[in-house]
Amino acid sequence: MAQSLKISRQTPKMINHTAYVTRDSKGTVDFYTRIMGLEFCSAVMDSRLPSTKEKLPYFHIFFKLADGSHIAFFESPGVPERQPVPHVAHHVFNHLALEVSSREEVDEWAIWLKSQGVEVTGPVDHKIIYSIYFSDNNGLRSEITTTLDPTWNDQPEQALRELSIWEDVKAQAKRSGENVSDALFERIEHERALGTITIHS
Repeated sequence: MAQSLKISRQTPKMINHTAYVTRDSKGTVDFYTRIMGLEFCSAVMDSRLPSTKEKLPYFHIFFKLADGSHIAFFESPGVPERQPVPHVAHHVFNHLALEVSSREEVDEWAIWLKSQGVEVTGPVDHKIIYSIYFSDNNGLRSEITTTLDPTWNDQPEQALRELSIWEDVKAQAKRSGENVSDALFERIEHERALGTITIHS
């Protein structure tokens, strides 16, 4: 009789790295070391993808943050240029957020980035966090942020409630033929007026 497989798993303890595409490794090293102050800590150069063995020469570079996590990039000649995003949400929602210790540090980063010719949006007070936004040399939207409400990421019951609202409104709108985005807008505005949902601004 076969034994049942028992798997012991733990919640991952941290992000090891996030990885993005670059067309300019040298420029990316300059941006993240000179402007962002990170250590260029490792590089991997290979002729094939390790997972599929497909012929694809690449250079993989890593930058270390203070907590030991990393931001990484791949450069591979011949990869087509990134196409313009089809909607602003693809640019705004897909981003890298980096934590600092205070509002003052966020403001100092804004001054520093502007002095280096980097266009900065903000600061924006989201009530739970305080942030500025900018893009790196690859067009990757990035954020420097600090926590204002130390309980912002300890709200599992509220998160499940809001997920339920979101899914219910979508389902009801689809059943009735209503525009889903309009239905969500109206419900969020209603909940905002009641003060019953998490609002960033």
